[in-house]
Amino acid sequence: MPKAPASHALFAVGKYDAPTNDRLYQRLARKLIEELLAGTYGIGDRLPAERELALEYGASRPAVREALIALEVQGFVEVRVGSGAYVCRLPGQGEEPGFAITAFELTEARIMFEGEAAALAAVHITDGEVALLDELVEAMQTENLLAEVTEVADRDFHMAIARATRNAGVVRTIEDLWHLRSRSPECALLHAKARNAKVRPVVAEHAAIVDALRARDPAAARAAMRAHLTSVMDHLLFRTEEMAMEQARRAFATTRRRYGGVGLASEPTGNRDGLEY
Repeated sequence: MPKAPASHALFAVGKYDAPTNDRLYQRLARKLIEELLAGTYGIGDRLPAERELALEYGASRPAVREALIALEVQGFVEVRVGSGAYVCRLPGQGEEPGFAITAFELTEARIMFEGEAAALAAVHITDGEVALLDELVEAMQTENLLAEVTEVADRDFHMAIARATRNAGVVRTIEDLWHLRSRSPECALLHAKARNAKVRPVVAEHAAIVDALRARDPAAARAAMRAHLTSVMDHLLFRTEEMAMEQARRAFATTRRRYGGVGLASEPTGNRDGLEY
């Protein structure tokens, strides 16, 4: 049973002296490591569910998820689909958690930079570049039919918009943001989970961006890009686990049928290969 929330307030006087520049998820991760050091949880123990941790520590679910991802990257916990986070390593005395850029932070930065890049691109984009974006949207749709999740057309799409700004600084910045997806352990882990759950780019959201650029409408291009990347953030933080659970249920139903068991009452519907983002 979780302890009373009052005993775990992250900002309570005398309870936790976090660095002033720490983000909330970092404070929560440090607090959880303190709990591991104190023996509150042992190896093999299951941590409280995300909703319980959010209530217990007065944090949002995105912050809780980011904290758990940070602990998973450092080998303290293992997050099992549909089951929760389990302790697999205890920290040593004085061991400090390390933090890289999270997928939430990266996507937040992309919303700011790529939203404005889309608005600038709407001013400078040529008919040929719009035609290229149309081709990339079609390529994205084709890639979504493949068994393996690929992001080639998605990356090319966003970089084409960056180049349409006619600003080398914008191109470099957005290129660096895409590189961080694989260089940051936290980002790489969450995107790997998304690929394993067959989460794919949403064609309609990219098509909406192209339509705004075709109309040379900076405000509409900015809004379409921000809406798309906000959706990406939601899918990475929440839909990935939901999709993985859906796949697990389908695999279980297939196994039951194969061995003569009774199948599920109803089969899940939707994209059989995964969720789009």
